[in-house]
Amino acid sequence: MKHEPVIVYSSTGCSYCAKIKSDLESWNIPFEERNVTNNDDYFKELESRGIYSVPTTIIGEEAVVGYRPNKMKALLGISL
Repeated sequence: MKHEPVIVYSSTGCSYCAKIKSDLESWNIPFEERNVTNNDDYFKELESRGIYSVPTTIIGEEAVVGYRPNKMKALLGISL
């Protein structure tokens, strides 16, 4: 099944970031990780959207801020 592109904005040492990545892997959803600790440009990308916290998961054009697995499942079309 083809899904929208998924990007996870994370930071080093963020436990909720790790949980989101683990969930996506368990759901077999490919994603790109953008660590704002390691690359300031990624933080600037979030700022340009008016977002100042991680984890933030971008699914298609939708931003999910924080650890919200049920919302992510709904956007990805995964049964709750």
